Amino acid sequence: MNQLPVFLNLRGRPVMLIGSGDMADAKRRLIERAGGICVGEDDRHARVAIVALEDEDEAVAAVERLKARGMLVNAVDRPALCDFTTPAIIDRDPVLIAIGTGGASAGLAKALRQRLEGQLPATLGVLARALDAARESIRDRWPGGPERRRAIDAALAPGGALDPLADHDGDAVARWVAQGGDGIASGLYEIALHSADPEDLTLRQVRLLGSADLVLHPVDMPPAILARARADAAMRSIGEGEPPATEGVTVRLSWAG
Repeated sequence: MNQLPVFLNLRGRPVMLIGSGDMADAKRRLIERAGGICVGEDDRHARVAIVALEDEDEAVAAVERLKARGMLVNAVDRPALCDFTTPAIIDRDPVLIAIGTGGASAGLAKALRQRLEGQLPATLGVLARALDAARESIRDRWPGGPERRRAIDAALAPGGALDPLADHDGDAVARWVAQGGDGIASGLYEIALHSADPEDLTLRQVRLLGSADLVLHPVDMPPAILARARADAAMRSIGEGEPPATEGVTVRLSWAG
């Protein structure tokens, strides 16, 4: 990962926009759609700037001036000058999906956005708002943090009660809470891998890694396999005879055969 993806709350905040023409107009629409206020270079309150200048020398000079002021700068079509890039966006309010290539190819990000747009139901935002509204009832139904997370993971898994790629009505979350469903139970789960290619993982293996609190693995386990685990899962390399921890969901990886 060569960049940290973040979502900026720009509502009511000034964003410096330098330039004119089609490039600047496109960025202006993006800023205003996010609730930001476009301002000029003389504004002293802005902390984020977008430079949309055609002339190379003018763009470089503007970037240097703004970075000297401690601002985070995006230079349109000049990834080497950028502190941040703007992704292709799929908007299912309040769900936002951002697709970035680190500035390598805006066309690739756009193509991925268009492909994914057709796979995401229009009701995805409805599902998100229903989950938000049901926070208290979900906590009451599953008071423990780990069990609550496992229940939510199971509901949102492919084919689950709240599969995000399926259409849901406004009562889907309430029905799920009432009916229950605890997901993957605490304990130790063994996964014997036949391949170093993460694409060869089975659906069950992906679900286990996605639910793991702790992943135990050989020292030669490829990072691409470990990347399929939860982003906040603890990782620990192990020796052959070391006993594994069993608190929460523990997944122990090994090589088959």
